[in-house]
Amino acid sequence: MSDPARKPGETHERYVDRIIREAQEQGEFDRLRGAGRPLPLTGALEEAWWIKEKLRREKLSNLPDALAVRLEAERLLEGLPRVSDERVVRERLEELNARIRKINRTTVSGPPTTLAPLDVEAVVARWRAARGV
Repeated sequence: MSDPARKPGETHERYVDRIIREAQEQGEFDRLRGAGRPLPLTGALEEAWWIKEKLRREKLSNLPDALAVRLEAERLLEGLPRVSDERVVRERLEELNARIRKINRTTVSGPPTTLAPLDVEAVVARWRAARGV
């Protein structure tokens, strides 16, 4: 849509209303992302709301590495019962352990890294027992 000129004698309010009406008539507002949902700016806004919204929208984390790996470990252990292949269970545990080792080796700021690598054999034994294997 081109930026139409303001007509002589047209107030600012009428100009804005006309621009919006013309855009509606041309379908500029059809199929917008988030149509029918409340605007995110309604109600009281908490501090740094826009940062939190961006992190949520882009599935990012603002946790320090030491805490993020703990959360990752919890989620992995919670999700293991849904995995049907022991090889996949072992791969996921080894990947997590590599991340834990790296964080324990390299993190110098933030909360302390107190998470030890998981005992793969013990976790796999529990996974097998839960599956009745």
